[in-house]
Amino acid sequence: MTEGWLAEIRLKPIGFVKHEHSDDSVRNSINGVDAVIELLPEYIDGLKGLEDFSHIIIVAYLHKVSEEQKKVLQVKPRGVARRLGVPLEALPTVGIFATHSPHRPNPIAITIAKLVKVEERKLYVENIDLYNQTPVLDIKPYTPSICVKEATVPKWLNSIDKTLTQ
Repeated sequence: MTEGWLAEIRLKPIGFVKHEHSDDSVRNSINGVDAVIELLPEYIDGLKGLEDFSHIIIVAYLHKVSEEQKKVLQVKPRGVARRLGVPLEALPTVGIFATHSPHRPNPIAITIAKLVKVEERKLYVENIDLYNQTPVLDIKPYTPSICVKEATVPKWLNSIDKTLTQ
């Protein structure tokens, strides 16, 4: 039931991620890659003042997720395994909403990147985990007011973190 909302929501990209890294290189990168976010000309005025922030939040549409992958509801968190260097088998199977998996009904990404500089309609960023040509839906400044100071994580993730830091 849509309760007055549209059954389908249509979004228009404001720009695209551009870099020369392969999909595998991005997927396997622990810290992300350097890239340029090129906004469409009609959105250039929206960048005023953004250059004063060190980091930005990028909302993107994961255009390479297949229809079959959109049906996946449980996964082993591969990114955690890769980032922490633990075998995938050591991790539990969890619902996709408990992961950063791109396989989800609405493949939307939210990522934080270091903003190096703004030149006209190009944002030069570091540490981005998005493929070349990924459509960007929105950009927001990363501010201390949105930082969660007392976040918690599941026991399985906390125990892996503790093991690796000992």
